Amino acid sequence: MKKLLTPIFLLITLVFVTSAFASEGEALYKRKPCAACHTIDNKMVGPGLKEVAAKNAGIEGAVDVIASHIKNGSSGLWGPIPMPPNAVTEEEAKVLAEWILSLK
Repeated sequence: MKKLLTPIFLLITLVFVTSAFASEGEALYKRKPCAACHTIDNKMVGPGLKEVAAKNAGIEGAVDVIASHIKNGSSGLWGPIPMPPNAVTEEEAKVLAEWILSLK
């Protein structure tokens, strides 16, 4: 019985941690100015976040690269309109980047 409960407990814990992480990223997206230029599904001023996730899927170091673009801005990656730097901490930028990469 004990051998059965341990994997079940770990699975339940993983589900709650994943949900909390996703909620934190989405909450930051809504609280910060991200939604002024990005939607989750479609291009607006900037690319849709699912498109960003697809382009960076499986790339080593993608979280750090996306977090840097969020915090410091970028230019020429998705067209002629530059992305300005955003007032986020390093930690917030990484949470947002991880959340973006989790979108399917």
